Amino acid sequence: MYNMKDLVLNIIAYAAQRDVDVSQLCKLSGINPGSLKNLTPTHTQLQHLWANAVHLTNDSLFGLHLGESLRATALGIVGNLVQSSATVGEALTHAAALVHLITNQCSMKIDQGKGTFKVHLLPAANPENHTAFGNHQLTELLMVIVIHELDGLMLKKIVPKSVLLPYRVIDPAEYERVFRCKPGKSVDEFSITFHQQYWNEPILTANHELQELLLKKISSLPSPKSTSSTFQTRIFNHLIANSYLGLSSLNDIAANFNMSPRTLQRKLKEEGASYQLIAEEAKRSLAEHYVSSGSFALKDISWMLGYNDLSAFSRAFKRWTGKAPVDYGA
Repeated sequence: MYNMKDLVLNIIAYAAQRDVDVSQLCKLSGINPGSLKNLTPTHTQLQHLWANAVHLTNDSLFGLHLGESLRATALGIVGNLVQSSATVGEALTHAAALVHLITNQCSMKIDQGKGTFKVHLLPAANPENHTAFGNHQLTELLMVIVIHELDGLMLKKIVPKSVLLPYRVIDPAEYERVFRCKPGKSVDEFSITFHQQYWNEPILTANHELQELLLKKISSLPSPKSTSSTFQTRIFNHLIANSYLGLSSLNDIAANFNMSPRTLQRKLKEEGASYQLIAEEAKRSLAEHYVSSGSFALKDISWMLGYNDLSAFSRAFKRWTGKAPVDYGA
């Protein structure tokens, strides 16, 4: 079951991926880095953690980017949604009831409209449990998770009709990239509006079965050949961990790491690597892993790895392994 400890650990893990010294982050936030396994965080520690993560990564959109890189499965809630829901509408209804497992600083409500439905994220009213800054980071994280997890439930990339925030954003283009639509300003509302057509869409569980398999086995997947290249390793791990809806593009990874594509390419070049080579290695690792499991249709694996054409995936797989997918492991 999920609790605030998991959120804290995910914040720390993402900050580490962004090259932040974990010991420094913990000490600044009043957290003993030696006792993370037995941590029982306070709300004050969480707020300090948000602030220090933003400061040390120099990323004012840290919560937004964490939400983009963090799948809800990592928070332990997707399994509950898939097991207890038949449609997207049911999943969202159950999600609204499960938000308290993630945090008591925010609740979720769903309103039906004419041709649309709206997901509201409602900040807690108790000022002792949150600050405006920390609340904004957490609420943006949850909003991004809602959008990206709907992709997995429906096995398609969806675009919200609108997103509203109760403040003017400092980087509209980056918010639009992550939310997939231009955010608007409201008086006091955090909300995402979707077309009604999505409400009764049946949930496809195969994609999350693939993700569950991936998360269980991720530690056994090979790292890039040059283990000394720490930045390429972080990029590789990011691609693997977020691959169940396709591999992230160079531009998306660069933005998530709060740098330009040119800077990301330069850092990789300094280590003798490139995004293209790392992406190819990630695809190969994932393809071999999924195919060898023998549990999933090749068309699903092909789609997951970004191949719209099964024949193109089969050709790539044979180039990597010397065998067609149907013959692999035989």
